[in-house]
Amino acid sequence: MSDAVSTPKRSQEDVSIASIPLDGYKSLAILPRAQKIVLLIFLCLAQFLDTYANSALFAAIPPIAVELNITNSDSVWLISGYQLTFASLLLVCGRISDLYNPKLVFLSGALAMGGFSLGAGFVRQQVPLIVLRALMGVGASLTVPSALYIIIHMFPDPGSQSKAVAVFSASAAIGNVIGLLLGAMIVTISTWPWVFYSFAMISAIIFVGVAVLTPSPRRRHVSAIEKAKRFRRLDLVGVTILTAGLILFIFGVTTGSVNGWNTARCLAPLIISIFLITGFFFWEARLPEDMAAIPPNVWKYPNFAVLVICGATMPFNWWGSVQLLFSWIWQNVYGWSPIIVALRFLPLGLLGFPVTAIANIMQQNLPLKWVIFSGQVVGIAGTLLLPFADSPDHYWRFAFPGFALGTSGMTIIFATVNIAVFAVTPPEKAGVVGSIFNSFLQVGCAAGTAIVTSIQTSVDETHGGPTSWEGRAAGLWFLFALLAVDTVCILVFMQNTVSPVKQSMPVVDVEIERRTSES
Repeated sequence: MSDAVSTPKRSQEDVSIASIPLDGYKSLAILPRAQKIVLLIFLCLAQFLDTYANSALFAAIPPIAVELNITNSDSVWLISGYQLTFASLLLVCGRISDLYNPKLVFLSGALAMGGFSLGAGFVRQQVPLIVLRALMGVGASLTVPSALYIIIHMFPDPGSQSKAVAVFSASAAIGNVIGLLLGAMIVTISTWPWVFYSFAMISAIIFVGVAVLTPSPRRRHVSAIEKAKRFRRLDLVGVTILTAGLILFIFGVTTGSVNGWNTARCLAPLIISIFLITGFFFWEARLPEDMAAIPPNVWKYPNFAVLVICGATMPFNWWGSVQLLFSWIWQNVYGWSPIIVALRFLPLGLLGFPVTAIANIMQQNLPLKWVIFSGQVVGIAGTLLLPFADSPDHYWRFAFPGFALGTSGMTIIFATVNIAVFAVTPPEKAGVVGSIFNSFLQVGCAAGTAIVTSIQTSVDETHGGPTSWEGRAAGLWFLFALLAVDTVCILVFMQNTVSPVKQSMPVVDVEIERRTSES
């Protein structure tokens, strides 16, 4: 493990100029500052909508289940169906964003998200509703990596880029809690279809904003040979194998938490997924680097593997597990209304922006390894308090400070890892790097929450049933142990070579314009 902070491999000028794609969005970096900021807001709304579309549904699931006669075990697919397609398709959508027009990719995703959300509001049958939820995940998988691609190339200098990515990251935490609040309010004053209509309205706003503000790449003649080569670089065989493997894996862990881990419905997809994912990496190793969806050498970039495996898998897992473990008992045992429950969860989201600002200051003054490590330590301190929040009277003593510390730690980890993965990889791989990062976020959440739910259920069977606290405490202790292991991994395996993010000189417009005219 290296303790010395190495100098950046690329100069600030190299970073600024190299970050501009030769055949794509040269014009993004020279947009007026005001236009960049407004466009960033619309792009952040896509990340906001990703988490909002899940958390807002928590309050709507009980009335949906009653009206459509959906069982408790089947209702989990209203959440998991979205996660399944979203996580599974992120990599292929990131690859598409790298190879084709990311503006069109983004707009296609926003249109799909809005259209399928609108359709879900009119559906009154179980299977079509779950299918539409899965199709909404397809739309979200198109918007997130393409949004990251646009952001990375719109802010090529490291200082501005880190701030933009940090705001993009914070939007997820804000969407999570605002979703809980708005979902509860909508269900209280109206009916559950309006939750889906709200998804459609936000999607429409995003579509119009990005369509108007994002410049289109300059058209140039592309020969049939170039088109064929670009299509081959999409690596359809590889992404199909990986997508199938991820779908089966998420289906398996979700089914295991509901029906038991020793059932054929759980074991068969899990075993097949392992073979498919292993086969994918063997397939990628056979291909030339420029033809592979995930080139094998991407894992050789310093710190990339430890960042996505030990850093990216924790934040969404923590937020999702905490909400699952507390929300049911608060509503069904303590008798709190959906709005009261949402208010009790406010610390999980309100701290998003201030903590992101603090993280940004830390990122500019400390090596990123120690910023991530500090977030993990704060997260451990918060998680340690949560198993003791076993009654309504213990909310302010244990749950509130646990939420505040835990979400602060997760926000620091999320924002810093999001920046670090782009700092250690070349900008031309922004789409696939962003999709790998988001895939690990989502797969970590799906697998982690399934394991936590399984632990809770198995403990509850012998310790008082679902209304007792013992199962939830066991799930929270598992979360604590998992975070501790991740912290040790970052401390031991992450090299101290990712320098603090410093503001660079502004990109020279003349140089950009010269390269634009030459290409």
